[in-house]
Amino acid sequence: MKALPAHTAADDTKPFLEHLEELRQMVIRCGIALAAGTGLALPFAPHLFRWLRRPLDQAVDRPDLFLQSIEVTGAFTVAMRIAVWGGLLLSAPFLVFFIGQFIFPGLTAKEQTAVRRAGGFSVALFIVGVALGYYGTLPVALNMMFQLHDWLGIQPVPQVNSYVAFTVHLLLAFGIAFQMPVILVILGKLGLLTSTQLRERRRYVIVILLVVAMVLTPPDIFTQLIMALPLVALYEGCIWIVYLTERQRAD
Repeated sequence: MKALPAHTAADDTKPFLEHLEELRQMVIRCGIALAAGTGLALPFAPHLFRWLRRPLDQAVDRPDLFLQSIEVTGAFTVAMRIAVWGGLLLSAPFLVFFIGQFIFPGLTAKEQTAVRRAGGFSVALFIVGVALGYYGTLPVALNMMFQLHDWLGIQPVPQVNSYVAFTVHLLLAFGIAFQMPVILVILGKLGLLTSTQLRERRRYVIVILLVVAMVLTPPDIFTQLIMALPLVALYEGCIWIVYLTERQRAD
């Protein structure tokens, strides 16, 4: 059998190496963007912290008593945690752009159009989710936690690190959970999901959303419903959006 030319193997591996190099560059750019966003958010850490503690100010009379730091590095840890999450939000448009640069060449024109149109919808839903978590769920969750302490006769003395982690994780959970409709709409636009399939699986999806709300929120039924009910409503909205898309495609 005749041996293959030496350049053939190199040509076969070149696309993979090019993709690997593009992936490396994308990761580096994302890291630089996140670091720059964190550096910009760090000076505003005190303002962001006051924003995060506002629900606590409404829940208790002496919020300072519930924000104690028992570690020497407690303030530094809180400041860096707030700065990193703030930097993530500031750098999010650049992160999406860099990731899109890497992924888009592998998508079809139809897929690229669907993703672009869903971009603004995704940002809006993330903001709505965070706002709902901040104004609706967080005060209820804090009151429920303090009532459980009173019920058991325990004096609550949460550390400031614990409070910041609790609030940030709750708000991010709401923002991420509200991305579910974006995925469904994109799949519907691409014809991978139909409104009939979404309607037939409604009962199972509702159960899944209740489980997701139970995992992502504090263990009380009120905060779980505050997350689950809007998600169910958004799921119903996705059914109608996909249905209208199908009608337009048929016309």
